[in-house]
Amino acid sequence: MNRRLVGVAAALALAGCRAKEISPHDRELAANDLSEAQFALTLKDWPRAEGLFTHAAGLCPDDGNIWENLGIVRMREQNPKAARAAYESAVAAFKAAYKRKPEDSNPLLGAAAVLVILGHADDARVLVNEAAAHHPDDRRLRAFVEANGVDKLVARPGLKDISP
Repeated sequence: MNRRLVGVAAALALAGCRAKEISPHDRELAANDLSEAQFALTLKDWPRAEGLFTHAAGLCPDDGNIWENLGIVRMREQNPKAARAAYESAVAAFKAAYKRKPEDSNPLLGAAAVLVILGHADDARVLVNEAAAHHPDDRRLRAFVEANGVDKLVARPGLKDISP
């Protein structure tokens, strides 16, 4: 348990370090952790998956998908406070990725999905609507807004299970 708490603290500390350059080696190590974590998920070995996602998030704190998966696993472990922290890190990572590369709306849609998980559907709507207004040529973003994507996310059957 103490090892896990130290890992969580280290990952959160690394997430706050903006200038940390992530090496290709770190990304490779994180990819290995993610592969192992996915296997642990198939076995429903939540503690093992959490440790692997935590380690991967420490290596690549800029990857919102890792943080989101960490939040989901923590909810499976009945730890909503830690899940919320992971989800908040996911939103920050997704928004930073979108800011770095605004022509790719995938991170923005990821941020919207995690905001919905956190119970902030209105914030998700504002986020995607503002981005769609700034990038009217982005077909994926426009289609998401026109199809009321946030409402569809809110209506997902498993949302309650992964929301802190």
